[in-house]
Amino acid sequence: MTTSSSVLVGEFDRRLSAAREVTDSLFRIVRPEALYDRPITQRHRIVFYIGHVEAFDWNLLTSTLLEASTFKRDFDKLFALGIDPVGGGLPSDQASDWPSLTEIAEYVRRARETIDRELNRADAGPVDGSGKRQQILNVAIEHRLMHAETLAYMFHWLPLSSKIAGPGEADLPAAPPAPPQQIAIPAGTATLGRHIGFGWDNEFAEHTVEVRAFAIDKNKVTNGQYLDFLRAGGYLDRALWSASDWEWREANDVQHPEFWAKRDGNWVFRTMFGERPLPLDWPVYVSQAEASAYALWAGSRLPTEAEFHRAAYGTLDGRVLDYPWGDEDPSARHGNFDFRRWDPTPAGAHPAGDSAFGVSDLVGNGWEWTATPFAPFPGFEAFSFYRGYSADFFDGKHYVMKGASMRTASPMLRRSFRNWFQGHYPHIYAGFRCVSN
Repeated sequence: MTTSSSVLVGEFDRRLSAAREVTDSLFRIVRPEALYDRPITQRHRIVFYIGHVEAFDWNLLTSTLLEASTFKRDFDKLFALGIDPVGGGLPSDQASDWPSLTEIAEYVRRARETIDRELNRADAGPVDGSGKRQQILNVAIEHRLMHAETLAYMFHWLPLSSKIAGPGEADLPAAPPAPPQQIAIPAGTATLGRHIGFGWDNEFAEHTVEVRAFAIDKNKVTNGQYLDFLRAGGYLDRALWSASDWEWREANDVQHPEFWAKRDGNWVFRTMFGERPLPLDWPVYVSQAEASAYALWAGSRLPTEAEFHRAAYGTLDGRVLDYPWGDEDPSARHGNFDFRRWDPTPAGAHPAGDSAFGVSDLVGNGWEWTATPFAPFPGFEAFSFYRGYSADFFDGKHYVMKGASMRTASPMLRRSFRNWFQGHYPHIYAGFRCVSN
């Protein structure tokens, strides 16, 4: 059966329109006077991202698929590239260095109109067998959806007075934190990567890895468990930290998780639109350095990427599942993901999402740090049209994260998707669980 370009473009239009609404709705929660703020010092000002998601689409699509003349070359360049969150020095630009919102809005409007018009004029002949067109269109959509997540955690750190809160979201019933439990995972293979279908360059190629038997926490480490670590002096015990992690902790005066704050002697959790007494049954969100220190204190370690895959997608009979719960498409009953909530839910609150081995919350409710440095798989080939997407971060300083957060779009819930950040970055929706042998 031949798929025509017109059918492909129609589906892309629908998905791109939905992705645009996701990012547009995010910018609407920021009060206009705060759009030139920089809520995270290592990131661009918010105003950059209003232009960036459009400039990325424009630069990508007009250089590969569409014939359209540039109308604002200086904006194409100004909004082209983001910043690696850690390293390379802090940005020093001033708010006055950026164009006005009126100018940026006009750039966004013209870019969208031109892209949509040119896509609709695309050749209606058969799609080429290489799948390059589908690949490029998917890159545009998923890039925007990735930014929908990074924007959410950026906006998390804006003062409450700078945001417009939407309707409140109902909490799931609170429960006493479950006692820590580890589940035995028998030796076997883990299948990493993919060999067909869309994926980012770092997801290829599919290969199997032998994994020795290990035990893994049933649930992500919770705020309550991490509070025990803090009270035991975990942040002051140098033996729990590598030399570089200790240097980072001292240089930045890191004394507790970024998402926690002390109010009148009590710990609170900083949610997207407020604060609440520290929910002991929610997963803790920390940097990879903090997660590693906890794991050592607990007499365990962080899982490798292969161990995560084995626990999440493996089975006793050797089958490999698409998702921890099986091959059924993701839905709300399987976990906390796909923009349904702003904040976490209690660990283990979605048993329908458990893996074949009975491990909970492997997809959703917070990314999970691994001990694996971000590196290419055997057979890796950089995108010809985006050569630095992954390769620029194969530096031994970034670590693979697996799973998903509550602000991760459903397409990125696929088994092969890999996220990564530097180990000292504390602002993201990322937790962890421990393993032992």
